[in-house]
Amino acid sequence: MASTSAPLTLPVLPLDDEVVLPGMVVPLDLNDTDVRAAVEAAQAAARSEPGKPRVLLVPRVDGTYASTGVLGTVEQVGRLADGDPGALIRGRGRVKIGAGTTGPGAALWVEGTTVDQSVPDPLPGHVAELVKEYKALATAWLRKRGAWQIVDRVQAIDDVSALADNSGYSPFLTTDQKVELLETADPVARLKLATQQLRDHLAEQDVAETIAKDVQEGVDKQQREFLLRRQLEAVRKELRDLNGDGKDPAEESDDYRARVEAADLPEKVREAALKEVDKLERSSDQSPEGSWIRTWLDTVLELPWNDRTEDAYDIQGARSVLDAEHAGLDDVKERITEYLAVRKRRSARGLGVVGGRRGGAVLALVGPPGVGKTSLGESVAHAMGRKFVRVALGGVRDEAEIRGHRRTYVGALPGRIVRAIKEAGSMNPVVLLDEIDKVGSDFRGDPAAALLEVLDPAQNHTFRDHYLEVELDLSDVVFLATANVLEAIPEALLDRMELVRLDGYTEDEKVVIARDHLLPRQLERAGLDPEEVALEEGALRKLAGEYTREAGVRTLERSLARLLRKVAAQHELGERDLPFTVGEEDLRALIGRPHHVPESAQDPAERRTAVPGVATGLAVTGAGGDVLYVEASLADPETGAAGLTLTGQLGDVMKESAQIALSFLRSHGAELELPVGDLKDRGVHIHFPAGAVPKDGPSAGVTMTTALASLLSGRLVRTDVAMTGEVSLTGRVLPIGGVKQKLLAAHRAGVTTVIIPKRNEPDLDDVPAEVLDKLDVHAVTDVRQVLELALAPAVNGAAPEVPVAA
Repeated sequence: MASTSAPLTLPVLPLDDEVVLPGMVVPLDLNDTDVRAAVEAAQAAARSEPGKPRVLLVPRVDGTYASTGVLGTVEQVGRLADGDPGALIRGRGRVKIGAGTTGPGAALWVEGTTVDQSVPDPLPGHVAELVKEYKALATAWLRKRGAWQIVDRVQAIDDVSALADNSGYSPFLTTDQKVELLETADPVARLKLATQQLRDHLAEQDVAETIAKDVQEGVDKQQREFLLRRQLEAVRKELRDLNGDGKDPAEESDDYRARVEAADLPEKVREAALKEVDKLERSSDQSPEGSWIRTWLDTVLELPWNDRTEDAYDIQGARSVLDAEHAGLDDVKERITEYLAVRKRRSARGLGVVGGRRGGAVLALVGPPGVGKTSLGESVAHAMGRKFVRVALGGVRDEAEIRGHRRTYVGALPGRIVRAIKEAGSMNPVVLLDEIDKVGSDFRGDPAAALLEVLDPAQNHTFRDHYLEVELDLSDVVFLATANVLEAIPEALLDRMELVRLDGYTEDEKVVIARDHLLPRQLERAGLDPEEVALEEGALRKLAGEYTREAGVRTLERSLARLLRKVAAQHELGERDLPFTVGEEDLRALIGRPHHVPESAQDPAERRTAVPGVATGLAVTGAGGDVLYVEASLADPETGAAGLTLTGQLGDVMKESAQIALSFLRSHGAELELPVGDLKDRGVHIHFPAGAVPKDGPSAGVTMTTALASLLSGRLVRTDVAMTGEVSLTGRVLPIGGVKQKLLAAHRAGVTTVIIPKRNEPDLDDVPAEVLDKLDVHAVTDVRQVLELALAPAVNGAAPEVPVAA
């Protein structure tokens, strides 16, 4: 334990950026004014006191004195090794510095008290272990420095305080670290601090030695490699002189000239390759250009310049393969069948190549996620008997990913198109350009612009990759591009592709897909046999209709996987016996309640359209078609301000549609027998629920008009009616897009009556017949017809009072 006692009055000897600990003996230069003043003052005081002159050694860091100093005795005054006057001072013990006082001489005098640093004897166990650890660390450090004569002296120190203060001689400690040691009064705590400082230094020293060793080994390796290469070059020169033909037999395996001449290359490619071989033979082994040329030649020689697979001209067999692997998607199947039929007839008439171009195809498959766009590409390749390669373009922002890098760049590679041909091993594969609408652009260029030549049947027979710089014929490749959002594809790129829309599956198609494709795959993944678990058609239909609501089948497949995992887990826990047939009534117990119950199946009082001012619209999102509800209300004339308020994160086009709907009702309200006077003095609020989802487009115009008319008349909008169409100021219903997707969404939502613009009537040809059979579709030209169809009759022949929103 440390305690204070014995008050002292001593002259201060400041030490700038130096620290002296008790037990240390240090020489000090008397040319320093502060040092000479302190020593002279101590000598003057010692004349009247017995003993040696005493001073107080105090560290001074950046002009600030430490709170603790060291009592030092002047052992000797004389000359230093360089001949300057000096004094030899020994540190005796710690002194806690108090207030300043007066004394003889020019030095600063202070009062202080000595700090008692006694430690119990014998030492406690943990202190003894600490002493042992410090001595071991100090011995290891001293041995590394070769200071063998000091090791025995450190081992002989038994006093804890003296052992800790011995680290004051360590040259690796900073001034701040030594001040911290000085001001730590408790000897045990001080020894812990000194041990930690020494441990940290040894760890840093080990890391530095390891780095230095690695660097030295690397240098030695480079020097050895340089010498060996020079020797190898000399040996090769002697061998060439002996053979007399200038060639090294050891390089025959790398004889690119022979490989190029033996390869089946197009004439222009052969000429370019031989030029590069000439450059390679002229370049030295140390030239980086030689490595670039070898890599380029390897790439050229690995490309299948004249390798092609024979198309399977069994048209009926190809259609059977497509039907077996994919349900629905008739448009794509018909287009591939047409392509194969035309290829067969051209081949039979000797028209395989016309004007240097072959009969490739570029199709764009556009549709919501999960409808099978990506997997369809592999099926097309299977049906045609071609190789299949998938190129993922999602997130690609560098033009060099398509066209390749210039060969002068380090790490240059050909573009993804060339790599796809190389991977396929054929010049006529089916290349799937996946997620082409997710291609971005930045300072490195626009990859979509680089795709213009690739996907142009009139240009891609002479495609040039920046890395190859020779013509590559892509005219026989079948390109299938997939996208979710048509608007995200640049117009010039879209113009080069034949558009095929995949608008989603009907409920019947989903049941067929789940039964024939999804269920067998998930049974295998769940470790179940088809004989152990079966699903009734009613259960599959309920899964597709009430547990999922999507254009594709990804969520349906996840629901099937969850269902089968549940059955497998229950069997392993002994809760269910197999075989087991899952029926409709078992779904709730296995995977919970349905998440998408149709509006028509809910209690009439709980439906959204159970109050005036709510209408059901149809919209197209990135995930396919969906229903969209529109709510309208009127503010209290005494509390609400007049005007139109729109909420639901709407775009500019949709905001304009709301203004048009309101203007139409204001100008034609009397004709429609609506109380339009309320629209002048009361605020109108139109809200689209799901406010976190951005919405835009003109097709909600008739829905907003119907919602406002329902609000003003007090007549409910029929629950079974959904509508879509743009409205004009004169009340005309104008055509919109996405009719097929919207009707599929209405069918999924349980709607039975759909109102569409008259000019969209031809689009009904694209809607599956089973969906049209279950929908009552009305094609209208005027919004008045919409109101007649959508609004329910007034109760007892009179319209109820208009609801008010405070």
